[in-house]
Amino acid sequence: MTVAPIPETLRAPLVVEFPFTRSLGPVQSAFLTGLRERTVLGVRTDDGRVLVPPVEYDPETAAELRDLVELGTTGTVTTWAWNPEPRTGQPLSTPFAWVLVRLDGADTALLHALDAPGPEAVRTGMRVRIRWAEERTGAITDIACFEPYESTEDHGTRAHDGTFDDPVTGIVAPARLDYTYSPGRAQTAYLHALSENRTVGERCPSCTKVYVPPRGACPTCGVATTEQVEVGPRGTVTTFCIVNIKAKNLDIEVPYVYAHIALDGAGLALHGRIGGIPYDQVRMGLRVEPVWSEDGRYPDHYRPTGEPDADYDAYKELL
Repeated sequence: MTVAPIPETLRAPLVVEFPFTRSLGPVQSAFLTGLRERTVLGVRTDDGRVLVPPVEYDPETAAELRDLVELGTTGTVTTWAWNPEPRTGQPLSTPFAWVLVRLDGADTALLHALDAPGPEAVRTGMRVRIRWAEERTGAITDIACFEPYESTEDHGTRAHDGTFDDPVTGIVAPARLDYTYSPGRAQTAYLHALSENRTVGERCPSCTKVYVPPRGACPTCGVATTEQVEVGPRGTVTTFCIVNIKAKNLDIEVPYVYAHIALDGAGLALHGRIGGIPYDQVRMGLRVEPVWSEDGRYPDHYRPTGEPDADYDAYKELL
């Protein structure tokens, strides 16, 4: 048992990415299919307001909405912000303005990019029109951007039944977050210990639980934790799941087992993959030990130790 020294603070770039697949209801399907056909659809509420993008339920009354209307492709900027440094995946690669545009005939505004030479060329109240993408697939990106347009003509709205050939019924929305992660004092010490093939946690001075990975404070008692405790390396499988879907960029054959493992001396279980045993032989109470990665920086997976299974009472509080 030692008191943790203050280690060198670690920092690393981190990317969290998840492609979210969703099906579309009749209103969203008509809206996105319409964009593919260079048609902008809104939906009319019971009190006569036209919402763009359309929604399937009135945000104020929760009434179901199905009364689609077609709008023109021109509108008015209601507010804006200049973007001097576009990021990867944004609508334009050169500096542009984010704008809220109230299309003619609509009562709400649509967020998109405005192609303008500089912030001095953008103003609230300016007239703009849609610039369509050359290739359209049924997504909001079918609107390449807005561009300045001097006409004051308002094309109004007209009823639309939402029917198109080959309608879009689902979309994949990629979500991505790029940031620099700094783990802080407690987790930095934890990562340094892993590089030495050790696993350390921190003990709460109040409830005496040992948290792995350490968080710098006890989530139950709310007090700071500084007493460093080495745990494991062996542990017990408390519960587990069998993974049958192969993850992108993960070179592990399915099926495999992902488990909660209570390391000896720890006050809660951590996650880990189980290897060295057929997936259908993994069980609660199985005693396991770490198999370190090739560079020795972290446990690649856990394998059976050959010991008798742990008694349920020994780990039931850690489920």
